[in-house]
Amino acid sequence: MLDPNESFSDMLSHALDILPVALVLVLPVIAVGAALLYWVRRGSLTTTMTVLVLVPIVAMLTGVLGVSGFMFNATLTTMSLVCLLVLLVTLPVALLLGNAIARRSVWEREARERERAAEASRRELVAWISHDLRTPLAGIRAMAEALADGVVSSPTEVSGYANRIGGETRRLSGMVDDLFELSRITAGALRLTMSQVALREVVSDVLSAQVPVAQRKRVRVLADAPTAPIVLGSNPELARVVRNLVSNAIRHTPPDGTVAVQIGVDGGDAVLAVDDACGGIPDAELGRVFDVAFRGSAARTPSQSDEEQVGGGLGLAIAKGLVEAHKGRIDAHNHGPGCRFEVRLPLAAV
Repeated sequence: MLDPNESFSDMLSHALDILPVALVLVLPVIAVGAALLYWVRRGSLTTTMTVLVLVPIVAMLTGVLGVSGFMFNATLTTMSLVCLLVLLVTLPVALLLGNAIARRSVWEREARERERAAEASRRELVAWISHDLRTPLAGIRAMAEALADGVVSSPTEVSGYANRIGGETRRLSGMVDDLFELSRITAGALRLTMSQVALREVVSDVLSAQVPVAQRKRVRVLADAPTAPIVLGSNPELARVVRNLVSNAIRHTPPDGTVAVQIGVDGGDAVLAVDDACGGIPDAELGRVFDVAFRGSAARTPSQSDEEQVGGGLGLAIAKGLVEAHKGRIDAHNHGPGCRFEVRLPLAAV
């Protein structure tokens, strides 16, 4: 034992004598602790923190007991009690810190994954929109040059070219509007003027404008609204949600197919369901239907018959952003001969 009255050189000499014994006792504990850390390396961070706290305390207690020769005098008993108290204090703290650090690590990992997904979506959006913008612009330029050079001169041809230029211009305008709306949603700059909105009236107004489009494709549009739910929302934005979903259903439904729109109430939610006859979405693509610029296996260049309907693949992404801005949720799943897009919005308090 060290005597506090002895000289520093004597104390140092005694410490050097004790050191080999302490190392022999402590190193096995450290080795076992390292093995435990390696074993739980893929486990929870809380378990790792607990092992990190236990190893030095157990090593210290083992060294003290071994050096003292397990002679339980007052000093050894006090030291053992101190180690036990330190363990009782530090172990709960280690558990709390482990849980906190684990939650933060998970949040940071998820944030990084979301950022990578957003960056990939932005790159995909730029590539797809560049393609979609370049195609109508090339057509407009070619037709404008033909008109300017007098390649077409008859009134019928000039009128046809003018109509086609107008159609391409409307497509470009729709893409720009979609990009602007999406930028407002993603930037958090969307400001909604909330009021009580009759969902059935919104759907009725949208369908009155979309039915002629469906008739040109020989697609039947059926509406079923046994109830008239009232939701708290912004009428223009809700109309855009319904319009995007219905136009998407009409676009992907083959001729002689049916698009069904249903309105109902489920608990405290108003439910809007839009069914199409697209043949279903592959499971690998079902989780991406609301991604920016995602249009599955469909060709990016629209045919002339539906050129006024096709945008930049932003309709569903915009619909999701607007629904979430209304504290609602939107889902898609295969249903019957096609897909069902279901929107749930909280009912307004009456």
